[in-house]
Amino acid sequence: MCIDSVKARHPSAGRLAITFLCSLFLSWNVALAAAGPSLQGARPNIVLVMTDDQGFAPVGAHGHPWIQTPNLDRFHHASTRFTRFLVSPTCSPTRSAIMTGRHPMKNGVTHTILERERMTLQATTLPQILQTVGYKTAIFGKWHLGDEEPYQPQNRGFDESFIHGAGGIGQAYNCSCADAPNNKYFNPVIRHNGRFVKTNGYCTDLFFTAALGWIDQQRQAERPFFAYIATNAPHGPFIAPPANTAKFENLGFSSQTAGFYGMIENIDENFGVLIDRLEQWGLLENTLIIFMSDNGMTGGGSGKQDQPLVNGYPFYNAGMKGLKGSTDEGGVRVPFFIRWDGKIQAAQDVDRIAAHIDILPTLAALAGAELPPGQVEGRNLLPLIEGSATSDWPDRYLFTHKGRWKTGEDPDSNQWINFAVRNQRFRYVGQGTLKMAEGERRGAGALYDMLADPGQTTDVLHQHPQVAEEMRVAYEQFWKEARPLMVNEDAPMSPTRPFHVWYEEQLAAEGIPDWEPPEIKNLSESH
Repeated sequence: MCIDSVKARHPSAGRLAITFLCSLFLSWNVALAAAGPSLQGARPNIVLVMTDDQGFAPVGAHGHPWIQTPNLDRFHHASTRFTRFLVSPTCSPTRSAIMTGRHPMKNGVTHTILERERMTLQATTLPQILQTVGYKTAIFGKWHLGDEEPYQPQNRGFDESFIHGAGGIGQAYNCSCADAPNNKYFNPVIRHNGRFVKTNGYCTDLFFTAALGWIDQQRQAERPFFAYIATNAPHGPFIAPPANTAKFENLGFSSQTAGFYGMIENIDENFGVLIDRLEQWGLLENTLIIFMSDNGMTGGGSGKQDQPLVNGYPFYNAGMKGLKGSTDEGGVRVPFFIRWDGKIQAAQDVDRIAAHIDILPTLAALAGAELPPGQVEGRNLLPLIEGSATSDWPDRYLFTHKGRWKTGEDPDSNQWINFAVRNQRFRYVGQGTLKMAEGERRGAGALYDMLADPGQTTDVLHQHPQVAEEMRVAYEQFWKEARPLMVNEDAPMSPTRPFHVWYEEQLAAEGIPDWEPPEIKNLSESH
C-alpha cells in the first residue's frame, strides 16, 4: 500500500551498513541544503492536481493509442517530467505520504477504510508547513484521510475546504468512512468549510470551478497560495457527462469503460481551463503546477490486461505489469509533470526514481519553510528539477506494501506478502515467506531488472541473489521502524458515520443551502 524510502543502496548487506548509509544520506542532505538550489525559497504559488485511479498510461503523451488528452499533452510538453515517479498501490496511503513526507504506514494508514485510512493526528501536514511562511491553503475534491472531525482537512492546515467524504462520492462503510448520504456525481452535496451545500453540476467541473474562484481571490489579494485539487474521477462508479461518454459508447465501449475514459477526457478539459485561466491572469510566471495521479490505473474501468476493449481499440498500460492494488510497477507508477514557466525547463525528462514522500520536502524548500523535526524521510527534488544532480544523486530504496489485511489480523503476519522494494535498477516483489534459518523468515519473491526489462517479464533473482538479500534486509529494518506507528490497527469501528450525522443535523436545523459558484473575473473586470 505504500512506496517509500529512507535508505540509500549499498553493496553489502547488514544493519551496520544500513545505519552507516542512513548517516551518509543525512549528511548528504545537509550538504545539499547548504548548497542552496536556486529555486530554494523562491515562494511560488503552488497548484497540485491529483486524479484518482488514472495511473500512468491514459495520457496521450505517454503513448496511449486512442485517448485524447490535448491539454495534458501540452502541459507534458511544457513541463519537467519524472518518468519513474512512484506512489502507493491505493489512494489513502499516497495522500498521507504527500501530506507528511513519510511512508504511509508511519502515518497509521494501512487501508482505505475501516478506520485505517485515518492519518495520525501527531503528524504535521504540508499545508500547516506552508502556512508558517504565509501561504493560504485550500483543498478541492477528495481528502480520504479521516471523516471524523479532528481528521478533517479544515483541522489539518487547510484554510479552505470543499470536499466530499469517504473515498468516493456516495460511498459508505460500516465505520466512520462515509460520504453524505445518497450522494451522486451530478449535483453532489459538498462539505464546504464544515457546512454542507447543494451544488449544481458534475463533480469534476465543480471542483475546478471552486478552485479557480478561490485562486482568483488569492490573486487579487496578492497572497501566495497552495491549491490542492484532488478529483474523485476517474474512480468508480464510472460516470462522466454524456458529452464525454457518447463517443466511446458510439464506438462500442461498455458503459463502464466509456465512463472511465470519458472521465479522463473531462479532467483534461477542466485542466485546460485551469491552465488557460492561470495564463490569462498572468500567474504562470509565479506559479508552480504539478499534475499526477494517486496510484496505478484501475482495472475496473480501464479494461482487462491484454484484451482489446473493442475492435481496433487495444487495452493500453504502457507496457507495465500490474494495475491499481499491485506492488508491481504498473500499480505504483504515475505521471508527474511539474511546470513553472521561466523557472523550470520544459520538455525535460528525469529518470531518477522519485516518490510521493518527496513532494512535501520539495514544496517546503520552494516555499522556504522548515521541516518538522524527525518526520520527513523524502528528498528535496529541486536538484533533479534544476538538472544539477543527475549524475551524483545517491541511489536509495523505496518500500511498498499493499496493506489492506483484514481488520484484527496481526500486521506482522502480513509483513512478507504484498510488498516490494525498488531502487534505480531493480524491483523486488515479495510473494510470501522464505525460511532463512531457524526462527527467521524472509520474503520470498522475484527480482526484476527494470532497466533491461521494464515490463517485468524475467525473474533475475538467481543472477543477483545478493541484491535480493540486501533488499530483504533493508525492508525488514523498514518494517521494524513502521510497525509501532501503525496506530489504527486496534481502533474500534465507529458506531456512527459523521458525514451522515452532520448532514441530518444540518438538514433538520437549517436545511442544505444551494452553493453559489464563484464569479471568476477576467483581468479586464478585476481592475
